Amino acid sequence: MFVAHTPDSAPEASRRILESTTAKFGYLPAPMAKLAESPELLSGFLANTATFDRTTLTPLERETVVMTIATHVGCHYCVAMHTATLTRQSAPDDLIESLRAEKSLPDERLETLRRFTLAVMAGRGEVEPDILDTFLAAGFTRRNALEVVLGIGTYTISTYANRLVDAELDAPLEPYRW
Repeated sequence: MFVAHTPDSAPEASRRILESTTAKFGYLPAPMAKLAESPELLSGFLANTATFDRTTLTPLERETVVMTIATHVGCHYCVAMHTATLTRQSAPDDLIESLRAEKSLPDERLETLRRFTLAVMAGRGEVEPDILDTFLAAGFTRRNALEVVLGIGTYTISTYANRLVDAELDAPLEPYRW
């Protein structure tokens, strides 16, 4: 139903993004090819991702938020892609498997982050004071709580869009299939 664009077939405003994405990955990821139909969505997601990457959450904490969202929404592409990211970051195998299985994490602090992320999504931003207190007691800050909201907003865009366009898994991500 959605066209997998190339830099030549994409709307003009998406072409440069597709070219730079291809250069970065060595191939054009299927979601990017299909999301190129909307230059606004594509550029907005990338801008939000860059902003989320600048938060005070560590790379492993950010990936915990992303994987929590991806599994909750059921975005198979996102889970595979972020499993690959976690693997490159040398994340422990038991952490990766727990995230993929939507089970309690072996790291207590990251489990608190995962539960907080789920609570924010379930409450559409409203969380019980004890949940926020537990999050803060784990060493996170009020700033981090808002950064989780940024992550949820950012990755809701990609998980929903990837599911809408039925993005197929690219060959380099096959080993990480969910």
